[in-house]
Amino acid sequence: MKRSTVVEIISSLLVLLFVYAAVSKLLDYQTFKVQLGKSPFITAFAGTVAWALPLVEIFVALLLTFSRTRLQGLYASLFLMTLFSSYIYAILHYSYYVPCSCGGILSKMSWSEHLWFNVGFVGVAILGILMQSNSTAIPKGSSETKREPIEVTHSRFARL
Repeated sequence: MKRSTVVEIISSLLVLLFVYAAVSKLLDYQTFKVQLGKSPFITAFAGTVAWALPLVEIFVALLLTFSRTRLQGLYASLFLMTLFSSYIYAILHYSYYVPCSCGGILSKMSWSEHLWFNVGFVGVAILGILMQSNSTAIPKGSSETKREPIEVTHSRFARL
């Protein structure tokens, strides 16, 4: 399978994940906001996070959609998935209260399963970054790295 095809598949999986997550949060916005308010780490910022997070997820999905911004989208995906994984880890290990899980299909997972799901997508994002970076690198020996001298033979400057 071609490297570009794998990057397309990875990007599509991440787009699907972020759009699904954003839409499920927006469709059940009040519940999402209340759950964030109960989180021991986000309580003070629940209102802001409740509207900003779905917007960021949609923005990252858009970055992943276009080949020109795909690498930035992959880095943003890695950042978000690492952030989400760290949050879940902190909830599981340092919180006195474990709030309700995310909505939609992910609500069927335990917090530990959700953590492993997210860690898997961290790996997917890293793989996408590595493959996208290698596919956009300038190959060795290409004209970008090796310049041939320009020979001037048939011009009026050659006579000078």
